[in-house]
Amino acid sequence: MSGTDLSVIILSYKSKSDLERLLPSIFGSRTKYSFEIIVVDNGSGDGAYEWLESWIASHREHAVKAIKNSNTGFASGNNIGIRQAQGQYILLLNPDTKVSPNTFEVMLDLMQSRPEIGISGCKVVKPDGALDLACRRRFPNPWNALRRFLHISKSEYNMLDTDENTSMAVDSVMGAFLLIRRGVMEKIGLLDEDYFMYGEDLDWCWRCKAAGFEVWYHPETSVTHFKGSSSSKIPFKALKWFHDAMWIFYRKHYSEKYPFFFNWLVFAGIYGRMGVLLILNRFKKHPAVSR
Repeated sequence: MSGTDLSVIILSYKSKSDLERLLPSIFGSRTKYSFEIIVVDNGSGDGAYEWLESWIASHREHAVKAIKNSNTGFASGNNIGIRQAQGQYILLLNPDTKVSPNTFEVMLDLMQSRPEIGISGCKVVKPDGALDLACRRRFPNPWNALRRFLHISKSEYNMLDTDENTSMAVDSVMGAFLLIRRGVMEKIGLLDEDYFMYGEDLDWCWRCKAAGFEVWYHPETSVTHFKGSSSSKIPFKALKWFHDAMWIFYRKHYSEKYPFFFNWLVFAGIYGRMGVLLILNRFKKHPAVSR
């Protein structure tokens, strides 16, 4: 293992314009820690990989590696990058983000000082400054999911009953910015490739907590998330992958706790919701995916 502190894994899909914004923000950051960047191009096919190769060739002072891949999904694509990583910490970072100058240093300082934390995430905000609610969540279960789907309440799942500016233990942070300790990853394994897109971050956090480590939300620094950049290009597929992820997570972590008929109702509810959204999306300029 090298002396690299941090490996940043960026999974790119048709994300040339996003990378043009993200990479300068990374290399404009201030940190005492060493880091490498590994960009996995997930079959963009639009010249993004060729642009990235050109960018790397003209910025040889930076430790950036590009890997060309077919579109094997979010979990699989990130795992390809992780297997190449040398860092003691691994950061999953979406291409449609922009990091603050102190982000890496603040988050690694946290992990270095708190060995009980296995996974952490910072505050993630949208371009208008509003909190991206997915950056700190309680695990979904049949009851909070039902309340959320019926628009009764998002409070429990999205932790709206807590202060977004307080550093705290949570159930899950989001895959757009997810920092994991290598030693923890070696204990719990890589991302579950049963998930094509969505859900793999929840699953990783579940396994982290099951192994006895904490998952921590730390709003002392932030990244901006220009959300939905990739999924908006393939709304039908993204909508299906989102609902598939719900079912995979439920089947893996809850189905043994409930009788068959209840599991069948959950299955019907998930894919019934998907069917309704598919119909509604036909009449929308901006189709819903993961709301």
